[in-house]
Amino acid sequence: MTDHKRLAFSIIRFLHQQLQSGNLSSGAQESLEVAVQCLETAFEVSTDDQSLAVPLTLPEIFASAAADDKSQVNNDATKNGVSEEQRAEAERLKTDGNDHMKVENYAAAVEFYSKAIGINPQNAVYYCNRAAALSKLGNYAGAVQDCERAIGIDPNYSKAYGRMGLALASLNKYTEAVTFYKKALELDPDNDTYKANLKVAEDKMDATSPTAGMGGVDLAGLLSNPGFMNMASSLMTNPQVQQMMSGMMSGAYGEMAGTGAGGGAGGGGVPGAAQGGDLSGLIQAGQQFAQQMQQQNPELIEQLRSQIRNRTPSAGNEEQP
Repeated sequence: MTDHKRLAFSIIRFLHQQLQSGNLSSGAQESLEVAVQCLETAFEVSTDDQSLAVPLTLPEIFASAAADDKSQVNNDATKNGVSEEQRAEAERLKTDGNDHMKVENYAAAVEFYSKAIGINPQNAVYYCNRAAALSKLGNYAGAVQDCERAIGIDPNYSKAYGRMGLALASLNKYTEAVTFYKKALELDPDNDTYKANLKVAEDKMDATSPTAGMGGVDLAGLLSNPGFMNMASSLMTNPQVQQMMSGMMSGAYGEMAGTGAGGGAGGGGVPGAAQGGDLSGLIQAGQQFAQQMQQQNPELIEQLRSQIRNRTPSAGNEEQP
């Protein structure tokens, strides 16, 4: 409480000096007198108690604090050898780079961001923006390096993590991309772009895993789908399908394909089979099998097509600088 009393004493002494200056109106003088009385009562302070006095008056204390604050501002402005004027120039160059990004002039954007970095290399935004431009130019490795620099300067810069995820995903490093998208969402939980890109990266990671199905289809999920398994069982009991599968296993389709499109001898040939040996026969057999599946359960086939389409990343999930 002693420090509070000393502060109150300094304030009261300052108010007394203002009352003695003779520069106040009668109303203002009366208000200050009331303020003095209130402070003396609230803090139990008397101006006669000189033990509460400090070496400097209140205006001197304020002037000293203001001078220290100005000195700190000047120190910040010249930190790492960058003056306030240089910082302003770097910001102008960054704005020019952003303007070039808007009109898809990515090479020029890289140039302006690089100039800004040359002036002020301690600004994470400049690296992050250049990473976006480099990604647009297909230089994903360079984008990764710039994102690493940005994160090194500002570990809580969510956009740098998001752009790192985009660059890594473009390099097919989906597991690493997922890690950075999750960090971006941790810092910016409501960002829909990060959520969408995380979903795409997770799907891609699953699709490229050793247990993933062909063409991005979830094979494990497909085999556990009752509708698909019922359809497969039904098809395998179909005489036409059995004959077709038997032909594929025995190589009959290759032989039949070699007879030419005219059908030729050896009844039971596949109508319209083209020349070209075993490969064309297998392709035609596969087409017939797909047709059977389409006829058996068109809704399930459409679901599989949708599953493949949904694994395609969105082209618009890039934030602007």
